[in-house]
Amino acid sequence: MKNSFGNSVILTVFGESHGEMIGAVIDGLAPGIKIDKSFIDYQLKLRRPYGDISTKRVENDEYAIVSGLFNDYTTGTPLCIMIKNQNVQSKDYEKNRYLATPSGCNYTAYCKYHGYEDYRGNGHFSGRITAAIVAAGAILLTALKNKNIKIATHIKQCRNIKDADFSADYNQLEKEIDYLNQQQFATINEKTAQDIYNEIIKAKERKDSVAGLLETAVIGVPAGLGEPFFSSVESQMAQAMFSVPAVKGIQFGKGFDYVNYYGSEVSDKFYIDENNTVKTYANNNGGINGGITNGMPIVFSTIIKPTSSIGLVQQTINFKEKTASQLQINGRHDPAIFHRARVVVDSMAALVMCDLLTSCYGNDYFRGE
Repeated sequence: MKNSFGNSVILTVFGESHGEMIGAVIDGLAPGIKIDKSFIDYQLKLRRPYGDISTKRVENDEYAIVSGLFNDYTTGTPLCIMIKNQNVQSKDYEKNRYLATPSGCNYTAYCKYHGYEDYRGNGHFSGRITAAIVAAGAILLTALKNKNIKIATHIKQCRNIKDADFSADYNQLEKEIDYLNQQQFATINEKTAQDIYNEIIKAKERKDSVAGLLETAVIGVPAGLGEPFFSSVESQMAQAMFSVPAVKGIQFGKGFDYVNYYGSEVSDKFYIDENNTVKTYANNNGGINGGITNGMPIVFSTIIKPTSSIGLVQQTINFKEKTASQLQINGRHDPAIFHRARVVVDSMAALVMCDLLTSCYGNDYFRGE
């Protein structure tokens, strides 16, 4: 069992959806990073249920930082964040205990933990655990911002509704990142947000769910981070993203769309700008060559699958009795989670960047003055 990620900056998560608390420990964090609790609160708000398109389970996310903090600054020792679970309705999960949720994880959890798993609200597999990731991520995002590194994610697509692409112009891209980080429902185009919102409402009315494509940009990253082959930036980022519940795919830059082009059409040609800085005219590789950052914005996309807990009647099995059955899920569930997952993606991206930068430049890279 492994619930930790990272080499130099390591994040460990713990807890279950309906347990007393969930939490995270960050080890390897530099001393002297000022903790902005208002920013932690804001990031947690972005992850919470939103309007009529989310679960009715709304937690206050009351948290405590119980170690690694003194006088509002990180000490350099393991920092532990604990968040209370308060709004639980565990009885909702009793009657479907042994009914396999199509595309869900309760059957595989049973296989792995032999029936001893906490199945309430999917236990340790629950998206509820991502609240701890977001709280920890807020600290990491602050450390990166102190180094002029910014991260933002927008909803790129839901069904046939598409948002605008990130700008190829760096200054405009930075403005888009700042704008997105101020939005509860993150799209570049304001009208797109309303259209996607309405699409989620349609799915909810059908007792169904929908997927969403997210696109993330990281700017201000120096060239030279990452290791070829097994610790490439792509492999580290992909592992982190696949740790986010419901992520089923990732691509960097143009990604799978490369299949439509000749190499000459999508080559990222280099030049020296007016500040004597190496740049590329295009960024089809998403800021990474040979597994190593090239100084251009890191751009990648993740697909968040439709939620498996839906209200429609579905054919399934009772995996304990080994009999055919039917499943209709009632209770508090999301018709879509990609709009909430966007801040989780940002948090995991921040972890990867902090880990890579600390591995390259040492623990004091993020140290406060």
